[in-house]
Amino acid sequence: MKRYFIYLSYNGKNYCGWQIQPNGMSVQERIEQGLSLLLGSPVSITGAGRTDAGVHARYMVAHFDWEDAALNPQELAQKLDRFLPADIAIRSIDAVVPQAHARFDALSRTYRYYLTDRKNPFQTDFAYRVSFPLDFDRMNQAAAILLKYTDFTSFSKLHTDVRTNNCSIKRAGWTQEGDLWVFTIEADRFLRNMVRAIVGTLLEVGRGKLSLEGFRQIIESKDRSRAGTSAPAHALFLEAIRYPDLKTC
Repeated sequence: MKRYFIYLSYNGKNYCGWQIQPNGMSVQERIEQGLSLLLGSPVSITGAGRTDAGVHARYMVAHFDWEDAALNPQELAQKLDRFLPADIAIRSIDAVVPQAHARFDALSRTYRYYLTDRKNPFQTDFAYRVSFPLDFDRMNQAAAILLKYTDFTSFSKLHTDVRTNNCSIKRAGWTQEGDLWVFTIEADRFLRNMVRAIVGTLLEVGRGKLSLEGFRQIIESKDRSRAGTSAPAHALFLEAIRYPDLKTC
């Protein structure tokens, strides 16, 4: 039995998220359908994490096992890419060491959230348009506070199946790129809905509705009802996942 990593990207607009769910088509289900058809036997894949409905990924990783040593990963990647719809692209498939795990071996994950105050038909599906002024210096001061904490219960979706709400955030902040403002956050792991909840709360800071001390108190309260409304999903991208060297020679 050999293990393979799939490197891919997708537009999440038409999917109920990454993970298979009973209420609609997921990215995982679509890829499993393609692999199972091409390999002639049921194949299940494990992703590096979950993305919510409507969230995109410029870089996602998943793994699967296959017992036939004659499998050509480059050829399979090309066939799978052709099989899948236009909103899912396969970058490559590589053989990895047998114990490699797309989720548990990830050293960090990076998300970016895109914001604009201008009407642009080419950004409608990928950036959140706001109609109110924002103080990004203040928002960056609040974002810096995140690095001082590890328990982010206040920014987690309720009633999830995780054992801990602790995360180690390595960087978080807003930068301007043309007419877009981009929030970049990197951590070892993320809770469900965490990035969108953080962005929604930072917007409250930027609008002057929440002080820096208030932002700190929300984190310390460990109470999701104290935080802001989650920002819309369509402007969030999983941008990168960092791994140790897991490829076979």
